[in-house]
Amino acid sequence: MNAPDRYERFVVPEGTKKVSYERDTKIINAASFTIEREDHTVGNILRMQLHKDPNVLFAGYKLPHPLQYKILVRVHTTSQSSPMQAYNQAINDLDKELNHLKRVFEGEMTKHPREY
Repeated sequence: MNAPDRYERFVVPEGTKKVSYERDTKIINAASFTIEREDHTVGNILRMQLHKDPNVLFAGYKLPHPLQYKILVRVHTTSQSSPMQAYNQAINDLDKELNHLKRVFEGEMTKHPREY
């Protein structure tokens, strides 16, 4: 079969950065982030978190091709922020939110031991 090996979906090759940044030369305060070895799960949650930022004018993502395991995230911000600041803030906020979710879940699991 011509399909790539399954591990290629998750393992970032040596010499490849997990996230790369490219400024838009035509639009002020716009940039693209390429995130290697991720899919709709990360793309959609990151896009939604970027939309919560009042300084973000546009945030979207796409998968260039089903056999290319990367997503492209576009961010356009107001003059009060930069795409890099908005991206970093979204990642930090998601990290806090997911850590909170994990703590709450683990707390509930200790309250209700397995009954099967």
